Amino acid sequence: MSIAFVLACAMVLDAALGEPDWLWSRVRHPAVIMGKAVATLDKTLNHDRYRRLKGVGALILLIGLAGLLGWALAQLGPVAEGVICAILMAQNSLVSHVRAVGNGLQQSVEAGRAKVAMIVSRDTTNMTEAQIARSAIESAAENLSDGVIAPAFWFLIGGLPGLLIYKIVNTADSMIGYRTEKHRAFGWASARFDDLLNLIPARLTCLMIIALSGQWSRWSEIIADARRHISPNAGWPEAAMARALNIALAGPRSYDGQLRDLAWVNGNAEREIGAEEIFRACTILWRVWGLALGLLSVWVGITLNF
Repeated sequence: MSIAFVLACAMVLDAALGEPDWLWSRVRHPAVIMGKAVATLDKTLNHDRYRRLKGVGALILLIGLAGLLGWALAQLGPVAEGVICAILMAQNSLVSHVRAVGNGLQQSVEAGRAKVAMIVSRDTTNMTEAQIARSAIESAAENLSDGVIAPAFWFLIGGLPGLLIYKIVNTADSMIGYRTEKHRAFGWASARFDDLLNLIPARLTCLMIIALSGQWSRWSEIIADARRHISPNAGWPEAAMARALNIALAGPRSYDGQLRDLAWVNGNAEREIGAEEIFRACTILWRVWGLALGLLSVWVGITLNF
Protein backbone atom coordinates (compact mmCIF):
# COMPACT_ATOMS: atom_id res chain seq x y z
CA MET A 1 0.00 0.00 0.00
CA SER A 2 1.57 3.28 -1.12
CA ILE A 3 2.12 6.17 1.24
CA ALA A 4 0.12 8.42 -1.10
CA PHE A 5 -2.89 6.10 -0.81
CA VAL A 6 -2.58 6.07 2.98
CA LEU A 7 -2.46 9.87 3.00
CA ALA A 8 -5.48 10.15 0.72
CA CYS A 9 -7.46 7.89 3.05
CA ALA A 10 -6.32 9.95 6.04
CA MET A 11 -7.43 13.19 4.40
CA VAL A 12 -10.88 11.77 3.70
CA LEU A 13 -11.16 10.40 7.25
CA ASP A 14 -10.18 13.75 8.76
CA ALA A 15 -12.61 15.62 6.49
CA ALA A 16 -15.45 13.27 7.40
CA LEU A 17 -14.95 12.98 11.15
CA GLY A 18 -12.81 15.92 12.26
CA GLU A 19 -12.13 15.80 16.00
CA PRO A 20 -15.11 14.02 17.61
CA ASP A 21 -15.84 15.24 21.14
CA TRP A 22 -16.85 11.77 22.32
CA LEU A 23 -13.28 10.57 21.74
CA TRP A 24 -11.15 13.53 22.86
CA SER A 25 -13.27 14.10 25.96
CA ARG A 26 -12.14 10.65 27.12
CA VAL A 27 -8.50 10.51 26.00
CA ARG A 28 -5.85 13.16 25.48
CA HIS A 29 -5.37 14.41 21.97
CA PRO A 30 -1.79 13.95 20.69
CA ALA A 31 -1.52 17.72 20.26
CA VAL A 32 -2.19 18.14 23.98
CA ILE A 33 0.52 15.62 24.82
CA MET A 34 2.97 17.43 22.54
CA GLY A 35 2.09 20.72 24.18
CA LYS A 36 2.74 19.32 27.63
CA ALA A 37 6.14 18.02 26.50
CA VAL A 38 7.10 21.46 25.20
CA ALA A 39 5.78 23.17 28.33
CA THR A 40 7.76 20.81 30.57
CA LEU A 41 11.02 21.55 28.77
CA ASP A 42 10.24 25.27 28.82
CA LYS A 43 9.67 25.21 32.56
CA THR A 44 12.70 23.01 33.24
CA LEU A 45 15.32 24.62 30.99
CA ASN A 46 14.27 28.17 30.16
CA HIS A 47 16.06 30.05 32.91
CA ASP A 48 19.47 31.35 33.91
CA ARG A 49 22.33 31.20 31.39
CA TYR A 50 22.76 29.57 27.97
CA ARG A 51 19.06 29.78 27.09
CA ARG A 52 19.62 29.62 23.34
CA LEU A 53 21.87 26.58 23.68
CA LYS A 54 19.34 24.89 25.96
CA GLY A 55 16.60 25.72 23.47
CA VAL A 56 18.59 23.97 20.74
CA GLY A 57 19.02 20.96 23.01
CA ALA A 58 15.32 20.90 23.82
CA LEU A 59 14.42 20.96 20.12
CA ILE A 60 16.84 18.13 19.33
CA LEU A 61 15.33 16.07 22.14
CA LEU A 62 11.77 16.72 20.91
CA ILE A 63 12.70 15.85 17.33
CA GLY A 64 14.46 12.66 18.41
CA LEU A 65 11.54 11.48 20.53
CA ALA A 66 8.99 12.35 17.84
CA GLY A 67 10.97 10.55 15.15
CA LEU A 68 11.42 7.46 17.32
CA LEU A 69 7.73 7.39 18.25
CA GLY A 70 6.75 7.81 14.61
CA TRP A 71 8.96 4.90 13.60
CA ALA A 72 7.49 2.70 16.33
CA LEU A 73 3.89 3.55 15.40
CA ALA A 74 4.62 2.92 11.72
CA GLN A 75 5.41 -0.70 12.60
CA LEU A 76 1.70 -1.16 13.37
CA GLY A 77 0.93 -1.07 9.65
CA PRO A 78 -0.72 1.21 7.08
CA VAL A 79 -4.16 1.27 8.73
CA ALA A 80 -2.71 2.59 11.97
CA GLU A 81 -0.58 5.04 9.99
CA GLY A 82 -3.65 6.35 8.21
CA VAL A 83 -5.63 6.80 11.41
CA ILE A 84 -2.78 8.61 13.17
CA CYS A 85 -2.21 10.81 10.13
CA ALA A 86 -5.93 11.72 10.08
CA ILE A 87 -5.82 12.63 13.77
CA LEU A 88 -2.89 14.98 13.16
CA MET A 89 -4.49 16.79 10.23
CA ALA A 90 -6.85 19.70 10.75
CA GLN A 91 -9.00 20.34 7.66
CA ASN A 92 -12.37 19.67 9.27
CA SER A 93 -11.59 21.43 12.54
CA LEU A 94 -10.03 24.40 10.72
CA VAL A 95 -13.10 25.00 8.59
CA SER A 96 -15.37 24.51 11.61
CA HIS A 97 -13.51 27.08 13.73
CA VAL A 98 -13.30 29.65 10.93
CA ARG A 99 -16.96 29.18 9.96
CA ALA A 100 -17.92 29.60 13.62
CA VAL A 101 -16.49 33.13 13.50
CA GLY A 102 -18.70 33.94 10.52
CA ASN A 103 -21.73 32.47 12.27
CA GLY A 104 -20.88 34.52 15.34
CA LEU A 105 -20.60 37.73 13.32
CA GLN A 106 -24.04 37.12 11.87
CA GLN A 107 -25.37 37.21 15.42
CA SER A 108 -23.37 40.18 16.72
CA VAL A 109 -19.91 41.73 16.80
CA GLU A 110 -19.54 40.53 20.40
CA ALA A 111 -20.26 36.93 19.38
CA GLY A 112 -17.76 37.24 16.54
CA ARG A 113 -15.10 38.50 18.94
CA ALA A 114 -15.68 35.56 21.26
CA LYS A 115 -15.27 33.07 18.42
CA VAL A 116 -12.22 34.68 16.83
CA ALA A 117 -10.50 34.85 20.22
CA MET A 118 -10.42 31.05 20.12
CA ILE A 119 -8.21 30.94 17.02
CA VAL A 120 -5.93 34.02 17.15
CA SER A 121 -3.43 35.37 19.69
CA ARG A 122 -3.97 39.08 18.99
CA ASP A 123 -6.16 41.32 21.16
CA THR A 124 -9.84 40.88 20.28
CA THR A 125 -11.66 42.99 22.90
CA ASN A 126 -12.17 46.06 20.72
CA MET A 127 -12.14 44.47 17.27
CA THR A 128 -14.50 45.82 14.62
CA GLU A 129 -16.46 43.53 12.33
CA ALA A 130 -13.87 43.97 9.56
CA GLN A 131 -10.96 43.26 11.92
CA ILE A 132 -12.68 40.09 13.14
CA ALA A 133 -13.24 38.91 9.57
CA ARG A 134 -9.66 39.66 8.55
CA SER A 135 -8.32 37.80 11.59
CA ALA A 136 -10.42 34.74 10.80
CA ILE A 137 -9.43 34.69 7.12
CA GLU A 138 -5.73 35.21 7.91
CA SER A 139 -5.93 32.30 10.36
CA ALA A 140 -7.67 30.22 7.70
CA ALA A 141 -4.94 30.88 5.14
CA GLU A 142 -2.02 30.31 7.51
CA ASN A 143 -3.48 27.18 9.09
CA LEU A 144 -4.41 25.72 5.72
CA SER A 145 -0.66 25.59 5.18
CA ASP A 146 0.39 24.69 8.75
CA GLY A 147 -2.44 22.30 9.56
CA VAL A 148 -3.24 20.57 6.27
CA ILE A 149 -0.72 20.99 3.45
CA ALA A 150 2.45 20.89 5.58
CA PRO A 151 1.44 17.73 7.52
CA ALA A 152 0.51 16.06 4.23
CA PHE A 153 3.80 17.12 2.65
CA TRP A 154 5.96 15.83 5.49
CA PHE A 155 3.99 12.58 5.73
CA LEU A 156 4.70 12.01 2.03
CA ILE A 157 8.38 12.83 2.55
CA GLY A 158 9.03 10.99 5.79
CA GLY A 159 6.02 8.88 6.74
CA LEU A 160 4.88 9.00 10.36
CA PRO A 161 8.33 10.02 11.65
CA GLY A 162 8.30 12.99 9.27
CA LEU A 163 4.76 13.95 10.26
CA LEU A 164 5.40 13.72 14.00
CA ILE A 165 8.63 15.68 13.72
CA TYR A 166 6.81 18.42 11.83
CA LYS A 167 3.97 18.51 14.37
CA ILE A 168 6.25 18.71 17.42
CA VAL A 169 8.32 21.49 15.85
CA ASN A 170 5.18 23.38 14.86
CA THR A 171 3.79 22.95 18.38
CA ALA A 172 7.04 24.20 19.90
CA ASP A 173 7.02 27.24 17.62
CA SER A 174 3.43 28.08 18.58
CA MET A 175 4.31 27.93 22.28
CA ILE A 176 7.85 29.26 22.63
CA GLY A 177 8.76 30.71 19.22
CA TYR A 178 8.06 34.31 20.22
CA ARG A 179 10.38 37.31 20.30
CA THR A 180 9.54 38.09 23.89
CA GLU A 181 12.01 38.53 26.71
CA LYS A 182 11.14 35.07 28.03
CA HIS A 183 11.34 33.14 24.76
CA ARG A 184 13.54 35.14 22.37
CA ALA A 185 16.59 32.97 23.15
CA PHE A 186 15.05 29.67 24.26
CA GLY A 187 12.54 29.51 21.41
CA TRP A 188 14.93 30.69 18.70
CA ALA A 189 15.79 27.22 17.39
CA SER A 190 12.16 26.08 17.31
CA ALA A 191 11.04 29.20 15.46
CA ARG A 192 13.80 29.01 12.86
CA PHE A 193 13.36 25.27 12.25
CA ASP A 194 9.60 25.71 11.92
CA ASP A 195 10.26 28.41 9.31
CA LEU A 196 12.43 25.94 7.41
CA LEU A 197 9.89 23.09 7.56
CA ASN A 198 7.08 25.36 6.35
CA LEU A 199 9.04 27.01 3.54
CA ILE A 200 7.90 24.63 0.79
CA PRO A 201 4.36 23.88 2.09
CA ALA A 202 3.50 27.59 2.43
CA ARG A 203 4.45 28.22 -1.18
CA LEU A 204 2.61 25.10 -2.35
CA THR A 205 -0.51 26.34 -0.57
CA CYS A 206 -0.10 29.71 -2.24
CA LEU A 207 0.23 28.09 -5.68
CA MET A 208 -2.88 25.96 -5.16
CA ILE A 209 -4.99 28.97 -4.13
CA ILE A 210 -3.71 30.88 -7.17
CA ALA A 211 -4.43 27.93 -9.48
CA LEU A 212 -8.01 27.68 -8.22
CA SER A 213 -8.69 31.42 -8.32
CA GLY A 214 -6.92 32.21 -11.59
CA GLN A 215 -4.75 34.96 -10.12
CA TRP A 216 -1.56 34.12 -12.04
CA SER A 217 -1.35 37.62 -13.50
CA ARG A 218 -0.89 39.01 -9.98
CA TRP A 219 2.01 36.73 -9.09
CA SER A 220 4.49 39.58 -8.76
CA GLU A 221 2.16 41.39 -6.33
CA ILE A 222 1.77 38.23 -4.27
CA ILE A 223 5.53 37.81 -4.03
CA ALA A 224 5.96 41.44 -2.97
CA ASP A 225 3.31 41.15 -0.24
CA ALA A 226 4.71 37.85 1.00
CA ARG A 227 8.17 39.38 1.36
CA ARG A 228 6.80 42.33 3.35
CA HIS A 229 4.88 40.10 5.73
CA ILE A 230 6.02 39.70 9.32
CA SER A 231 6.22 35.91 8.78
CA PRO A 232 8.55 34.41 6.15
CA ASN A 233 5.89 31.82 5.30
CA ALA A 234 2.39 32.92 6.34
CA GLY A 235 2.45 35.83 3.90
CA TRP A 236 2.36 33.48 0.90
CA PRO A 237 -1.04 31.81 1.47
CA GLU A 238 -2.42 35.07 2.93
CA ALA A 239 -1.42 37.07 -0.16
CA ALA A 240 -3.00 34.46 -2.43
CA MET A 241 -6.17 34.26 -0.31
CA ALA A 242 -6.51 38.05 -0.26
CA ARG A 243 -6.50 38.20 -4.04
CA ALA A 244 -8.76 35.19 -4.43
CA LEU A 245 -11.34 37.04 -2.32
CA ASN A 246 -10.42 40.54 -3.59
CA ILE A 247 -9.98 41.82 -0.04
CA ALA A 248 -7.23 43.41 2.07
CA LEU A 249 -5.69 41.38 4.89
CA ALA A 250 -3.13 41.94 7.67
CA GLY A 251 -2.43 45.59 8.48
CA PRO A 252 -2.27 47.12 11.99
CA ARG A 253 -3.33 44.95 14.91
CA SER A 254 -2.87 44.85 18.68
CA TYR A 255 -0.92 42.33 20.75
CA ASP A 256 -0.85 42.50 24.55
CA GLY A 257 -2.24 46.01 24.48
CA GLN A 258 0.33 47.34 22.01
CA LEU A 259 -0.68 48.38 18.49
CA ARG A 260 1.69 47.11 15.80
CA ASP A 261 1.68 48.92 12.47
CA LEU A 262 2.15 45.91 10.19
CA ALA A 263 2.04 46.00 6.40
CA TRP A 264 -1.20 45.41 4.53
CA VAL A 265 -1.62 42.47 2.17
CA ASN A 266 -3.45 43.49 -1.03
CA GLY A 267 -4.00 46.80 0.72
CA ASN A 268 -5.85 48.54 -2.13
CA ALA A 269 -8.67 45.99 -2.10
CA GLU A 270 -11.85 45.98 0.03
CA ARG A 271 -11.23 46.44 3.75
CA GLU A 272 -14.78 46.60 5.09
CA ILE A 273 -15.55 42.90 5.13
CA GLY A 274 -17.61 40.53 7.26
CA ALA A 275 -19.20 37.10 7.52
CA GLU A 276 -19.75 36.68 3.78
CA GLU A 277 -16.02 36.86 3.08
CA ILE A 278 -15.32 34.38 5.88
CA PHE A 279 -17.70 31.87 4.32
CA ARG A 280 -16.10 32.41 0.90
CA ALA A 281 -12.70 31.70 2.49
CA CYS A 282 -14.09 28.44 3.89
CA THR A 283 -15.13 27.46 0.37
CA ILE A 284 -11.57 28.05 -0.80
CA LEU A 285 -10.26 25.88 2.06
CA TRP A 286 -12.36 22.99 0.79
CA ARG A 287 -11.40 23.60 -2.83
CA VAL A 288 -7.69 23.50 -1.97
CA TRP A 289 -8.30 20.31 0.03
CA GLY A 290 -10.08 18.84 -3.00
CA LEU A 291 -7.22 19.81 -5.30
CA ALA A 292 -4.68 18.20 -2.96
CA LEU A 293 -6.76 15.03 -2.78
CA GLY A 294 -7.14 15.00 -6.55
CA LEU A 295 -3.40 15.31 -7.09
CA LEU A 296 -2.83 12.47 -4.63
CA SER A 297 -5.38 10.33 -6.46
CA VAL A 298 -3.56 10.90 -9.75
CA TRP A 299 -0.29 9.94 -8.05
CA VAL A 300 -1.87 6.76 -6.67
CA GLY A 301 -3.26 5.90 -10.10
CA ILE A 302 0.10 6.38 -11.79
CA THR A 303 1.81 4.28 -9.11
CA LEU A 304 -0.69 1.43 -9.53
CA ASN A 305 -0.16 1.40 -13.30
CA PHE A 306 3.53 0.81 -12.76
